[in-house]
Parts: sequence; C-alpha cells; structure tokens
Amino acid sequence: MDRTVITYVIYLLVSIGLTIWVARTLSRNGRIFLSDVLHGNEQLADAVNHLLVVGFYLVNLGFVALYLHTSDTVEDTRGIFEALSTKLGVVLLVLGVMHLGNVYVLNRIRRRGVMEKEQLPPVPPQGWTAPAAGA
Repeated sequence: MDRTVITYVIYLLVSIGLTIWVARTLSRNGRIFLSDVLHGNEQLADAVNHLLVVGFYLVNLGFVALYLHTSDTVEDTRGIFEALSTKLGVVLLVLGVMHLGNVYVLNRIRRRGVMEKEQLPPVPPQGWTAPAAGA
C-alpha cells in the first residue's frame, strides 16, 4: 500500500474518531444547558440537542471528506507525520470553532430568555390606587 493511502486512512480514522468524541461530549453536556435555555422543556431540549448533533456531524464529516485530498505524494514516514499534523490540526481548529459557535448561539438565546423574564413584574397588577384626598 502506498504511503499516501496510509496517510489518508490514518487521517480518516483519527478525524472521524475525534468528531464522534466531540459530538458525544457536546451532546451529553449540552443537553443540560439546552434544558435551562428552554425553561425545563425536556422533550424540546432533547429534540434540539439531537438536531444540533446531526448538524455537527454533517458539517464536520463533510469538511473532513473535502479536506482529504493532498496534492503532494507522501514519500516517507516523515511525510506521513507532516501531512497528518497539518490535516488534523485544521480539523481540530474547525471542531473548536464549531463548538464555540454553538456555545455562543445558545448563550445568546439563554441571555435573551433571562432578559425577557426580568422584564415581567414579579406580581401581576391588582388594580388601581385611589388618589390621596389632600392632593
């Protein structure tokens, strides 16, 4: 087997493994966050969490597939490590950016919910107050 093909196989195995690990971690820990954002609606939190994970897989695995090609032929073991370090480094950066983007959007949604909650009076209005007699 050609060294370039070996590089491709290692790249795919590591990239797909990292994507699955990050998606599972985000799913497990993000569910709690989503439940808070969605005011305890567990069914909606689970549905949104599942949709986010599917989108995460599609974007990241699509990127991994598009970034597979290399224009250089890998000549030796050093070339394998150099090609893998570049490719895996970019994949890790994309995974990190995707994660931070998800957290940013969810935090904005959460903050909006907290702001709306603070605008409501703690006790509903109970009528009106008569003006003072001497005024």
